[in-house]
Amino acid sequence: MALSRRPARWHSRHMQTDTDFLIIGGGVAGVSAAARLAPLGRVTLLEGEDALAYHASGRSAAMFLRTYGAGAVRALNEASEDHHLHADGGVLTPRAMLLIGRPGEEDAFEREHADFGMERIGMSEARALVPILNPQTVSRAALNTGTFDLDTHLLIQNFLRAARAAGAEILTRHKVHAIRRDGSVWAVDAGGKTMTARTLVNAAGAWADTVAEMAGVAPIGIVPHRRSMAVIPAPGGHDLSGWPFIDAVGERWYAKPDVGRLSVSPSEADPMEPHDAFADDTVLAEGLARYEEMVTEPVDRVLHSWAGLRSIAPDHALVIGPDPAVPDFVWFAGQSGYGFQTAPAASRLLADLMSGAAPELPPDVVAALRPDRFELRRTGT
Repeated sequence: MALSRRPARWHSRHMQTDTDFLIIGGGVAGVSAAARLAPLGRVTLLEGEDALAYHASGRSAAMFLRTYGAGAVRALNEASEDHHLHADGGVLTPRAMLLIGRPGEEDAFEREHADFGMERIGMSEARALVPILNPQTVSRAALNTGTFDLDTHLLIQNFLRAARAAGAEILTRHKVHAIRRDGSVWAVDAGGKTMTARTLVNAAGAWADTVAEMAGVAPIGIVPHRRSMAVIPAPGGHDLSGWPFIDAVGERWYAKPDVGRLSVSPSEADPMEPHDAFADDTVLAEGLARYEEMVTEPVDRVLHSWAGLRSIAPDHALVIGPDPAVPDFVWFAGQSGYGFQTAPAASRLLADLMSGAAPELPPDVVAALRPDRFELRRTGT
């Protein structure tokens, strides 16, 4: 992976440490952070599971939609697109997105199709794209042809290869048990040993607030929310290879073709404690019923199901940068379901903030992502 710009390397000051940047979390956030920070100094990444990208990063619907999210998230999407398209041969494959609505949803449909930058199409064209749409319950459709499948595995591997090539140490089966400070040095107990670092990077996903509390840092209010998926056989035996990503107005459900099968999500966002998530059968059944209402092919069986936890900050934007009260505790969390599509630009911003380089992103976007934005809102400054 070609990672542009290599600022001056980070130098540990005063007390010697095992590493300069100790990253907690081995999802797309942690691995991309390792790739960007390794050129600046010594990097060690800790992942508690047997493999990287085990939790939310391994359970993503894997789309790139430039207009997904709002404000600062869209700025990160736009700044990430070129990397996704071209770095290491790219990780994107074109796949259109189809928005569909029912009678009575006219206002919501108009808002969403305008917000997503979509073009209104006729129902005959929509059914040519997705033949199973029910003409009695689907009354309007819009199309966006500027969307893509995103190869999450390839993106993770590209970042991982870059991190290792720059000298990063990647440690799985290293669950963090304790964090403490010895003067200006962090000491972290994980994997049966203690590691020291000048800077702690919190890329712990659903456990981000938990890690902060372990470190004696005030939590931000990042809450994990479950999102489930059911994988069903190709409806009616159709060839799904050319089908678009399908989104029902109001995110009542969405569906994505996946290697000859269809993945259908109830699109729930139920707050949870951080854990190894699994799909709730009742939630799946309700979501599949909403899907069946708008198609002509019933769901005969579910091949398998799974769930992931989206880590959502109070304003649904990523949290990137030093903690305002503890500057050597650095947040890289709150991906909110945008983690893969924002990873190139988000990790580049993290490296800019750590090296002191001027960020490529506009100042208002950087400010909208900083951890101190929550404190500023509380104090009214």
